[in-house]
This record gives sequence, structure tokens and C-alpha cells, in this order.
Amino acid sequence: MKKAIALAVLVTGVLAAAATAGVSALSGSVTADGSSTVGPYAIAAAEGFQKKNPQAHVTVGISGTGGGFERFCRNEIDLSNASRPMKNSEAILCRDAAVKWVAFTVANDGISIVVNKQNTWVDCLTTAELKTIWNTGSKVKSWNDIRSSFPDVPLKLFGPGTDSGTFDFFTEKINGKAKASRSDYLATEDDNVIVQGVEGERGALGYFGFSYYEENAARLKLVKVDSGAGCIAPSVATVQKSTYKPLARPLFIYAKRTSFKRPVVAGFIGYIFNNEKAIAKKSGYIALTDRQLRKARYQYLQALKSNNT
Repeated sequence: MKKAIALAVLVTGVLAAAATAGVSALSGSVTADGSSTVGPYAIAAAEGFQKKNPQAHVTVGISGTGGGFERFCRNEIDLSNASRPMKNSEAILCRDAAVKWVAFTVANDGISIVVNKQNTWVDCLTTAELKTIWNTGSKVKSWNDIRSSFPDVPLKLFGPGTDSGTFDFFTEKINGKAKASRSDYLATEDDNVIVQGVEGERGALGYFGFSYYEENAARLKLVKVDSGAGCIAPSVATVQKSTYKPLARPLFIYAKRTSFKRPVVAGFIGYIFNNEKAIAKKSGYIALTDRQLRKARYQYLQALKSNNT
């Protein structure tokens, strides 16, 4: 028990130092790229970090999870924002380039299914119906093809591109295999394009991260998902309690170990964990559970220790 208390005190002290370090202690640049889902969270964290450390500069790109990992494994960036874990093929690229990394869970997400505001006929879709819509070779063209009680309104689909971690996660959970999807939909790495597309088409349907729905709730209609336990909508409570199945997931930031040795990079990650709930609230994300945050802080401490070995 004493050891656990001492560790908690040490972690708290390290994180507090990282979050409140003076201008002279934390200066320089941090480069990040990757997930469009994680992007707004990272940007919110960067804004807060830079206010406390005016000589530090954090740039956040949005090229999709896959695009971020490509740049990360080419030694082009310090941090890779990801809406799914790194794949074995990506880990091999990093290994071959001598890029070592540490992964941090920074927030939670519930992939949101959205339709046009004028859609009055659907409030909930089953996972089987979502598979019927999105699976490879799907011939669904009308809402009436999904359920006979739905009207004969043309179905227009919008979703993430193939470099997106959201695309990988959604297709694996709904269609049974990552990247297994019909291709005749408007695919984009910019979630704002999905918002605009769904808003502009009466028969539209799309999916993206929870924060984008929260930001655009007045423009879109959220559809509940039934995986067998009834119709459930994504929310802070349903994602943290793991009742929004199967589309709840953690979000990650991968740090290159050589970059993490730089105080400004370690300080930025420390700032995130010292302010995680505030960052999540500001950017419309679902915060880590207390258990997840304790684990993340412990991993952060272990990564700091490795810098001194």
C-alpha cells in the first residue's frame, strides 16, 4: 500500500511539473499528424499547452491514422494521432526505420451514425442492418432496401477514406473485417465534408467520431445502434460503461521515443494527462475513465524513467 501511495505521489508530481514548467524549461517544436478524429483533441491540448509555454509550438496535421503512421515511421513527426492501434505492418515499417515508440490512450470515442435532419423514419439501426448497408458488394440503393417499412428514398452514403482509423475500426466491427466495405460512397479524410454531405441530402447516412456529431448536433440527426441489447446512442455514459457496442473505442497518441526524450515533447504529453478531463470537455470528447487515466499516467512515468536509462 505504501509503495502504491508513493508511486501515485511521484506520478502526480511529475505530471504537475510537466504541466506547469516555465517558459525556459519548455521551448521548441512538437510535430503531430494522423487521425481526423483525434485531431481536434490534440489541437485543444496544444492550445492549452502553448498558453502555459509560449516558447513551445505544437503543429497538428490531419492526414488520417494510416497517413500519420506512415509519416511517423519515416521519422518525419514526433507524435502520431490514431483512432486505432498500430497494425503489425505499420510496426514493421517503424522497426525497419529504427523508430521506437510508446502509445498513450488519451480519450474515448463512440463512432456516431448520422442521417439528415429531414429523415423522420429511422431512429435506430441494428448492426445487421448496418452490415447490409456497408458490406462489400452491397446492393442497397434505397432506404426501402434496408427495411420494408422505410420509404423508397435514395440512400446516399458518406464516410471516412481508407487511410482513416475510423474506417478500419467501423468495417471490422460492423462488416467483420477491417477495410471490407462497399466503395460506392463519398469517402473523405475530412469529417467536415461528411457533415456537409449528410446535411445536404435527405436520404443521406454517414459515420464519424462522436466529437464531430457533438459539434454539429443542430445540423444532423443521431441514429441509435442495436447490437442485440436494445437501441443505444453514443454518449459519455454509454461509452465509458461499455454499453455502446460495438462502436465504442479508445483513442491514442503514439510518441517516438527519441522525441519523447526532448522535454517539450514529454511536457506536452504530461500536460495532456494533467488536464485530460478539461481537454476532453473543451473539445467534445469522452474523457478517460479513472482506471484508464491511472494506467496512462503510470505508462507516462515508465516512459520518463526509460529516458534516464
